[in-house]
Amino acid sequence: MSVSQQGIGTFKQLELASAVVRQDTDASGNAAAANSSASRKNSLPPPDQLPLSPATLSSFLGPDPSDALLCFESAQSFLFGRNGSEVDEKRAVSLLKRAAFQSDSHVLAQAVLGFCFEFGLGVDVDCKFAEDLYLQAAMKGDGLACMRMSFLRRYGRPNVKINRLEAEQWMKRVNEIGHSAVAWIESAAAEAASNLQQNNPTSINHNSGITSAHAAACYALGVCYHDGVGVQRSPETAVSFYKISAQRGLVRGKGILAYCYGEGFGIEKNQEIAFLLYLEAASENELVSMYNLAHCFEEGIGVEKNLEDAVFWFQKAASLGSCYAQNSLGFMYEEGVGVPKNEEKAVYWYKLSAEQGYPWAQCNLGFCLQNGLGVRKNEELGSYWYQMAALQGHSRAQHNLGHAYQYGVGVEKDETMAVEWYKRSAAAGNAFALHSLGYCYQNGIGCDTDEEKAAKLYLESALYGHSPAQLSLGCCYRNGVGVEMDEREAFRWIKMSAKGGNDLAQNTLGHLYEDGIGTKKDIKRAVYWYRESADQGNAWAMTNLALLYSEGTEMKQRPKEAFSLLQKAAKLDHVRAQAKLAQFLLSGYGCAVSKEEAVEWLLKASEGGSVSATFLLGQCYEVGDGCSRDLRLAIECYGRAAAWGDEKASDRLLALVANPAILDGVFQHGFVAPAA
Repeated sequence: MSVSQQGIGTFKQLELASAVVRQDTDASGNAAAANSSASRKNSLPPPDQLPLSPATLSSFLGPDPSDALLCFESAQSFLFGRNGSEVDEKRAVSLLKRAAFQSDSHVLAQAVLGFCFEFGLGVDVDCKFAEDLYLQAAMKGDGLACMRMSFLRRYGRPNVKINRLEAEQWMKRVNEIGHSAVAWIESAAAEAASNLQQNNPTSINHNSGITSAHAAACYALGVCYHDGVGVQRSPETAVSFYKISAQRGLVRGKGILAYCYGEGFGIEKNQEIAFLLYLEAASENELVSMYNLAHCFEEGIGVEKNLEDAVFWFQKAASLGSCYAQNSLGFMYEEGVGVPKNEEKAVYWYKLSAEQGYPWAQCNLGFCLQNGLGVRKNEELGSYWYQMAALQGHSRAQHNLGHAYQYGVGVEKDETMAVEWYKRSAAAGNAFALHSLGYCYQNGIGCDTDEEKAAKLYLESALYGHSPAQLSLGCCYRNGVGVEMDEREAFRWIKMSAKGGNDLAQNTLGHLYEDGIGTKKDIKRAVYWYRESADQGNAWAMTNLALLYSEGTEMKQRPKEAFSLLQKAAKLDHVRAQAKLAQFLLSGYGCAVSKEEAVEWLLKASEGGSVSATFLLGQCYEVGDGCSRDLRLAIECYGRAAAWGDEKASDRLLALVANPAILDGVFQHGFVAPAA
């Protein structure tokens, strides 16, 4: 089965390999976080219904409306405890509602109200409602809203769909707005840092003067420095704000600080501290921390490996809506890691994650659909999901979509389009795409033939450790394709590929050792590498090894092993093995004589284009060996073999045609020899 890869969100990083691959990682090291969301308590009318009617406004805002600016400033006092006010988040939310939805609406108030719903300040957490508020404020040009929209679209939340293409557009808009986009959270975060310094900066648990709103602002500003949104990227500055957020007890702050310790991002790497912080945050139902905690248990990061605990936390996070955990759980079911293998359940979890926009899950779901794993095969729908992920910049999906276009799998065959998708994926450094693009340039598929460019692409992919590319590069050196012919260099790259487990390279390396190409001739090593390849099911290697065992020119003959290998290869439709197996059966080499079975294998090999099998089949028909004697069929077989250049077949054909005793019986209805 093709290799599958498990998708990750903020912490996990994996890599996979196969001709068409699918599977995992947000390798950018960007910050991500998630929280479970409570049921929506409020419903925001669509833009065309704003401003609200007096009755709706009264219901939504409550009594005593004031002007928008005054309401907003008062809300901030209650939110942060400014101007001698006691912290009263509910009162702050009420005032923000007035400021946001009166006729003289305050756009920043609308964005801050979304911030309250996202972080549960005075209201239950409701990321979907926060998204609605952010979107409306962002469309009016508010920088805070644009910044939070870029976060939500990049990382998603339960009920908030990921769209990384859109996230890039929001990030671009933030950078166009400039530093003012982060002014509100920067002001709140600076206030928190100042309050912490004035009180007791040495106490890790001290949070006097720092409100929950301060902590949320520190977290959000940390993410800006983490990803370089609205400010210059600075891992150390990001960590400093994450620490303040975590000290105040913000669970998302603890989770992202754990990530920094786990990855050594802006702080000295310490996986044990990372694990403890993940455990603490996960115990408080922080969704991304649950996911990352599961990964720690899965891989033994900062804790002893425990798949049972990994599955528990993946399942808990997945059931609460984590698209990252849903994808990972799907992978575990697909591969049977920590759970009984169940491809149907794998597809179930991939689908839930894919529908939330997570590109790794979209890619994995596309693979399952195109290959009928756990679901009825549907190549068209599989290509659709590849495209959804590819449009978000997912390089694996871009490669797989290119493959679909190259071979017409689920889409109309379009080699030019295939090359375009390979180029996009290759630009992201995807080793599979670099190799596939090289193949297209070598063979003029969807582009002009350019062997030098092909060799360069193979080299780039090979340097990533991609074994198929290493083999292709070795073959270029062997045959002088795009590079100067160099058998030693060919041997080096092919050996590297073989050591990486590539069965084609292992068979080729066996051949190089057998014939002494690029290295000293070594039959023992040839046998070793043929065996390695044969054990992976490579029919060529099985046949080559069988020939070595049967010829016995430089090693002891092993007739029974040779026969067994040929049987396996012949059943895999390897034509050369079928022809050789027939010879063994005719002569009884390594087996009992069975001429009837031999004729069956000769027929298959002849249909596959084997000249030697066609000639032998003619002999069997001529003398009735393993079949009824049939000179007409014998002559037809000799004719085909002769047309392919077999001199012995030509001699037999002439001998039969020149025999008057045969002419009258065989050619009384005419005979037309095949063209040479």
